[in-house]
Amino acid sequence: MTNHAALPPMSAAPLEVGLLVMPNAALLTLGSVVDPMRVANRHLGQQAYRWRILSEDGQPVPLTCGVRLPVDAALAAGADPLSGPPPEVLIVLAGYGARDMARGRILPELRRAARGARLLVAVDSGSWLLAAAGLMQGRRATTHWEDLEDFAARHPEVDLVADRYVIDGRLASAGGAGPAQDLMLALIEARHGPALAMEVAGTFILSRRPASESQRLAIAAGAPSGGDPRVAAAIARMEDRLDMPEPVSATACAVGLSLRRLQVLFAREIGMSPKDYALELRLQAARRLVADSRAPLSEVALRCGFAAQSALSRAFRSRFGEAPSALRRRNGAR
Repeated sequence: MTNHAALPPMSAAPLEVGLLVMPNAALLTLGSVVDPMRVANRHLGQQAYRWRILSEDGQPVPLTCGVRLPVDAALAAGADPLSGPPPEVLIVLAGYGARDMARGRILPELRRAARGARLLVAVDSGSWLLAAAGLMQGRRATTHWEDLEDFAARHPEVDLVADRYVIDGRLASAGGAGPAQDLMLALIEARHGPALAMEVAGTFILSRRPASESQRLAIAAGAPSGGDPRVAAAIARMEDRLDMPEPVSATACAVGLSLRRLQVLFAREIGMSPKDYALELRLQAARRLVADSRAPLSEVALRCGFAAQSALSRAFRSRFGEAPSALRRRNGAR
């Protein structure tokens, strides 16, 4: 259960935040964490939130968009009282490749930095690092929805859920950019009241979403605004059944439509048939697993609803112009 009372309480003192940004994080997600604090400071007319950008080695961090992010200090220095106030909130923001970064020297440095923090926050794939450092054991948490299955298999000691964001004691986690905004607004509300949180959300024209809402609803939320809500419901069902796809007629029945009506709505609002869209979802999921995981291709096929690796390979080559094995070799050579 989300517990906003665990967030740092109201105080006149500035809240010191250390933000560790890992390579291949997304600029949008970084802004979702930092900009709510910046706007809160503007509305308050004071530096109620002070943050330092940290990297593992103190060097600029390459983001997915090609920007190299300047940083204030290395993680070890960020936890050193001689270099400034220790962070009361330590946020770990990661993106692609976080599972492979969650090893080596950074783990003891994370444990040391976490000792003095009132709140630890994992954003997007940052959960891989906090879990590998032993800082999530026995806690309820989330990570980006693309990583849920792999993370659960690697870290059974974590009570993993698919919620947008979770707060469990001194640990908070958010599944991506949108959930991170919601979590930061919850932090601002806990510290300075609901009126300020509303003002910050209004500045960005944001609609706050419940913490417990499933991340997979974000896929359905991408359907055209003003469209038939049953299209979004159908998309959500397809997402939930990637490994065991159901006939389109069953999907139509489940959302209260005839097969023909669902086909008409998809053609009008998505520009694809329901069958083609469901296949696209499965192939995109397969592509992520091939590129970003070490799962055997036979396992990828089953997890994405293909009866055999050969069936996956045929559909994959037709859609992306190369076999899954070729994509994996190419990624491994980088």
